[in-house]
Amino acid sequence: MPKLSDRVGTFTDSVIRRMTRISDEYGAINLSQGFPDFDPPKEIMDALAKAAYAGPHQYSVTFGAENFREALARKQGRAIGREIDPETEIVVTCGGTEAMMCAMMTICNPGDKVMVFSPFYENYGADAILSGAEPVYIPLVPPEYGFDISLVEEGFKNGAKAIIVCNPSNPCGKVFSREELTAIGELAVKYDAFVVTDEVYEHMVYAPNRHTCMASIPGMYEHTITCNSLSKTYSITGWRLGYLIGPEEVIESAKKVHDFLTVGAAAPLQEAAVTGLNFPESYYEELLEVYTKKRAYFLEGLDRIGLKHNVPQGTYFVLIDIQAFLDLPQFSGYTDLEFCEWMIKNIKVAAVPGSSFFKEEVNNLIRLHFAREEKTMDEALARLAKLQELLK
Repeated sequence: MPKLSDRVGTFTDSVIRRMTRISDEYGAINLSQGFPDFDPPKEIMDALAKAAYAGPHQYSVTFGAENFREALARKQGRAIGREIDPETEIVVTCGGTEAMMCAMMTICNPGDKVMVFSPFYENYGADAILSGAEPVYIPLVPPEYGFDISLVEEGFKNGAKAIIVCNPSNPCGKVFSREELTAIGELAVKYDAFVVTDEVYEHMVYAPNRHTCMASIPGMYEHTITCNSLSKTYSITGWRLGYLIGPEEVIESAKKVHDFLTVGAAAPLQEAAVTGLNFPESYYEELLEVYTKKRAYFLEGLDRIGLKHNVPQGTYFVLIDIQAFLDLPQFSGYTDLEFCEWMIKNIKVAAVPGSSFFKEEVNNLIRLHFAREEKTMDEALARLAKLQELLK
């Protein structure tokens, strides 16, 4: 067989999705890959049922159906604080995953440097490599996951073309403050670079924290490419509807990249999702209230059984410290990945090893999520309580 490309040997498959496959194999409760076990809003499902017969069933415009882009421009225009042109400033993609890949391939030349905060959503490193760029990692320091702004400036000084900012941040749940975003933005302007944001958890930000769109900060729209998705906001992760928003010059080039990557997102799903994009503000307030309760419920359960964890400011993820278990003789020499595999087989709860998110040598954390019904969380917590028996 001829030799494969060198790039495919520089990253692994998705550890998150691997954990789901192992979870399915052993019948575990899947708290690894972040998707809910409850239905999308009924209005969206009803719209999909209608689209199943009424259509559209053929290709939409490659960069997104017109009514979808118009609805998206209205919704996100309010968040960003400016009018967004649905013809020239939006590309609809096959999920947030393609949105990020499309952004990276639009702005990066082979050999360019791109800064990534660590811990990071695992796709970012692979996205940089696939686009020919070199990732440069900036540590987010626990427990608050703050960062040294001088390291960001050093990265730009050394020629970084862009910085990726996931806000709120997966996996650690950090919400970047307006002051932090402004400081990053000022450096991007100073060094004429891009900020590529991933804002898929924008509506899951817990008080007193507030979500700020990077593109809304004065002077930043021309330097920001906003990547986002409908997956988490409307509980439709399988629909794969994402998008890019940015200045016309960037988006016109991104349209070409997107066209040859995937042609376009599914037309009937776009038609149905317009219903969600037109929801009133009360929907997002109720969504936050639901997830605020889920976070409190799950964290209180973890506290009851004595598992150490962080308190996420946003997202629906929580990091658990497993060092006490790794210190036990039966787990001597275990990596966090091996511990997660053991958990799936013996505790029947799936988690993601923290090492898949950190560039630093971190082996004592695992990630769980709480986008689950209370009865599912109850069963998962009952199973996780068995871990504490090991310490006795």
